[in-house]
Amino acid sequence: MNSLYPIKFSPVLKETLWGGRALHDRFGKESRPEATIGESWEINGMSGESSVVSNGFLKGNSLEEIIEIYMGDLVGESVFEKFGTEFPLLIKFIDARATLSIQVHPDDTLSKERHHAWGKTEMWYIIDNEPGAIIYTGFRRKITKEEYLHLLESKQLESIINATPVKPGDSFFIPAGMVHAIGAGILLTEIQQPSDVTYRIYDWDRLDATGKPREMHTVLALDAIKFDLDHTGLLRTDPEINRAVELASCRYFHTSLLQIDRPVIKDYSLTDSFIIYICTRSMVVVDCLEHREELKAGETILIPASADSVAIIPQGTATLLEVYIPKKEN
Repeated sequence: MNSLYPIKFSPVLKETLWGGRALHDRFGKESRPEATIGESWEINGMSGESSVVSNGFLKGNSLEEIIEIYMGDLVGESVFEKFGTEFPLLIKFIDARATLSIQVHPDDTLSKERHHAWGKTEMWYIIDNEPGAIIYTGFRRKITKEEYLHLLESKQLESIINATPVKPGDSFFIPAGMVHAIGAGILLTEIQQPSDVTYRIYDWDRLDATGKPREMHTVLALDAIKFDLDHTGLLRTDPEINRAVELASCRYFHTSLLQIDRPVIKDYSLTDSFIIYICTRSMVVVDCLEHREELKAGETILIPASADSVAIIPQGTATLLEVYIPKKEN
């Protein structure tokens, strides 16, 4: 069996009503000139949509296929024991030219009961934004289901949801059950459970391309919403040059911010998980398992769990997110 190496995947672009051109113009994601691209799915293992390798001898194979072959060597023994061939994360870039709908995601229990799928806890890291851009997360105070329904029916829901002005480098942790929406003029990366289950609550009275309102999931959302989530989930953390700074850690993922201006060697000998690097600024060379790969802004790479250490060599000052699955549930 050939040895593993740092693995890159072909992004899958998603056209949306609210998307724009930033993923093409800024990160070089190839798309039709007239396409409004809202999401780039970078690493995804969901059945039927598994990411396809774009480099090395594994090129053309799906993520699901290579997990079947390499198992714990690729994802980590404890990760493989828990998830099998199902990759436990979905990594995206999102370009919100217009504001997304106010929505909520169910937790594991409800999602498995209704959809035979994982729930969706997620986090966002703001790469760039237009002046005055807003993130909507959580209620301004604890409310009742009855009050929520009254505000929804009277089109006053926005009045009870936190609206946070953002700046590049801000992060938000959004547990399943928290109402949320990405505001217009924001470019971000999203780290989430491998689920595409979304309950749309309110869509700002907009119409789709056919002139009709999009489907709402009012009844389904009622059991998913946690009405006591009355905080913003904002994580405002200053980077420390050449040192990883924790952004968010939960049972589903651990994410750190890494800003470097010189070569750094990371020791992963005790991690027992794959590592994902998401580059948001400049470029680095990733060196491990006797292979080197360039990683540019707007790209992601998967480091196999068999790599005990990784050397990261920046060009100028580079910014990365480092993501892995924690050994123990927090």
